[in-house]
Amino acid sequence: MKTTFLKSTLWVSALTTLLTLTTACSEEESTGTGNGEPTNNNREWITVAGAVMGTNNPTPGDGNGGTLVYSISKEDAKDASKTFDVFENGFLVPSNRTARLQMSQSGNTLFSIAYAGANGGEYSKYIVNGGQNFAQTGALVNISQYAGTSPRWNKLFDDDKTGSAVSVTTPQIVMDDQGTTDTNDDTFLYARGTATVLTLDLVDSAISEVQQYEIPLTQTEEIEGHHIFRLDSPTLNAAGDKLIIGTWMRKKNTTTGDNETTFTRLGSKSVVVDYPSLTNPTVITSTVGHGDTSGYRSFNSFVADDNNIYQATQRDTNGSHFLRINQNNEYDNSYTFSLDTALGITGSYIENWRYAGNGKAIVAYTHDNAPISTLSGQSQSYLALVDLYNTSAQQITLPYNQDAYMFQYQGYVIDGDDIYVTFAPVGQDGRIYIINKNTGIVTEGAKLTNKPGNHFIGAF
Repeated sequence: MKTTFLKSTLWVSALTTLLTLTTACSEEESTGTGNGEPTNNNREWITVAGAVMGTNNPTPGDGNGGTLVYSISKEDAKDASKTFDVFENGFLVPSNRTARLQMSQSGNTLFSIAYAGANGGEYSKYIVNGGQNFAQTGALVNISQYAGTSPRWNKLFDDDKTGSAVSVTTPQIVMDDQGTTDTNDDTFLYARGTATVLTLDLVDSAISEVQQYEIPLTQTEEIEGHHIFRLDSPTLNAAGDKLIIGTWMRKKNTTTGDNETTFTRLGSKSVVVDYPSLTNPTVITSTVGHGDTSGYRSFNSFVADDNNIYQATQRDTNGSHFLRINQNNEYDNSYTFSLDTALGITGSYIENWRYAGNGKAIVAYTHDNAPISTLSGQSQSYLALVDLYNTSAQQITLPYNQDAYMFQYQGYVIDGDDIYVTFAPVGQDGRIYIINKNTGIVTEGAKLTNKPGNHFIGAF
């Protein structure tokens, strides 16, 4: 059953706010193509984000105490003699837990959706003025009535015009009683939640479109208990007529109805919907990957310069893969890129990544034999420079530490050939590092002061 919601528009009443919006829109004119992350050598600010350890049963690195952001000029970000204390001087982004952050292509406007709590699902926008000065602009838009208080969302690369949020409700089991009143004869048919796909007008701060529907798998897959547990990382294709949405798959025990902790995974799946209508959901399946394609708190797929979509997998049977979705919006199963093979490791897990142009990408990952942090209980993170076209990868040289934790990382800045990343162990000081996307050469930037239990979650 499909439910369509009429487009809703939120008008800003004050003339001064309208003027601010107009100015901000003018500032956000893009110099890029709208695919991947356009090159922008005129960026003024590098915004550093940090996640605070929670106070209720806290674990170092949990990020449950909120999000702070602090903007540094590009010149200062490159200066290894500078020191900045984000956790002492940063701006607290409204969010009960770690806010879900996005940045405009110019670096001048921050977009945020609060995660969980009383204001969970609330979208807000800020003009970046340097330091802790983030000026709210536009209306607050709460999408929780459609997508829940913990929606996953991405900015679409359409010159900062649109964002897309997705969610799916807890799957409900449907049984066939075979026409009898004896429940022992019931047959498991499927488990499905109701999916929501929503678009946000980032210029006028309004909901543009909402669609809700169930998304069936094949009858064989559903009878076995397979179902979509989470949707995430919507990506607009090169043609601008489809959204590709990543999935996290689970499987029910068809006798007990409980989730199975181990099961034979299906091929990696994505949901494709028409754009901008968000209708006509279909499921595509890769025979190369057998992991999830949802990512976690960051983008998990990008349109590259060849106009194909590249997508990472998580919880993959033989380590993480990069998959390719062609311009017909189908998986290209002739493309094979195993991170295990490229790096000579086993059990790789891509935690997050960012396309950097010309087929290059920065990747945060862990693997089977990585040390386990005694602080966070998490596996150590590493960074690699990846060539998607040549299916190769090289580990980036950084001061690695077993407490380095990037699973919750959200943002990288791509500025010409430079990739800006924040890197520090949980609770320890670190730095901004600038990585050349062509050579992998690392340059030390500004020092970042940390506090016990906290960690840095991105450069924007």
